[in-house]
Amino acid sequence: MKSDGGSRNYRKDTLLAHLGRHPEGQHGAVNPPVYHASTILSSNMAEWESKRDPKTRFDIVRYGLLGTPTTFALEEALAAIEGGHRAMLMSSGLAAITAPLQACLKCGDHLLMVDSAYGPARNFCERVLTRCGVATTYYDPLIGDGIARLMRPNTKVVYVESPGSLTFEVQDVPAIAAAAHEAGAKVLMDNTWASPYLFPSFIRGVDISIHAATKYIVGHSDVILGAVITTEEMYMKVRTMAADLGCSSNFSPSPGAAGMTRSPFCGTGTSSNRRNSRGMYSTVRPLGTAPTRCTGSPARHG
Repeated sequence: MKSDGGSRNYRKDTLLAHLGRHPEGQHGAVNPPVYHASTILSSNMAEWESKRDPKTRFDIVRYGLLGTPTTFALEEALAAIEGGHRAMLMSSGLAAITAPLQACLKCGDHLLMVDSAYGPARNFCERVLTRCGVATTYYDPLIGDGIARLMRPNTKVVYVESPGSLTFEVQDVPAIAAAAHEAGAKVLMDNTWASPYLFPSFIRGVDISIHAATKYIVGHSDVILGAVITTEEMYMKVRTMAADLGCSSNFSPSPGAAGMTRSPFCGTGTSSNRRNSRGMYSTVRPLGTAPTRCTGSPARHG
């Protein structure tokens, strides 16, 4: 987004129209070009070795699975709209849930998981984390600051989802986050239902925000995609785990999905604001949906 250097507080609608787009670097084209890439060539061994620097390896194009200018553009937009440090794209919404949990938990740790969580998130706790020696306690989504009573010395993560899947409880995220941080735990939030546009989670104490981007961010039932947005502290830890697990996404099988997701992204704000008087669940229009397209509440399954 070009600027004359002056200080401005742009409206979200304006940001959505510009974030991730750098036409000055692509011959004036408004939308980022789609890069179809797996192997990335280097001019010599020195250049190839330099791309492996742990400090910068996620900032450059080194291997298709780790990102291209197409995916970087969408990540830039998502992080800026929600107010996070950096974003990373995942192969699915479930991958966006499991990679951060594995980055934050180890054998002997305790997880507080909201009882209204997305079903596959619960399955992961019961089928995978238990085998890794991680204990999970499910808590009432309306517990608020009472969650402090459930904290243990080994509680490392408090997981929230607001609104919750199917039952749609709205949690007191700031109160829960304050109690979690007081006990030394990180707060992971599935923010799929509220969206980065309507719930800027980081100003409310969240450390890692998780999205099944297949739902509102894409919005057209034609792309399977996940997204994770983090604070600066948590970025490298989660990003490295995602790469180690192979959860990163170059929009397989179609890198064109980046353009499909990013191109209509600017329609979000206008359509959301237009319908705000009807209540949250009717107003959270898919982030990839232009105002002229039909909408509906996408079911969260699979």
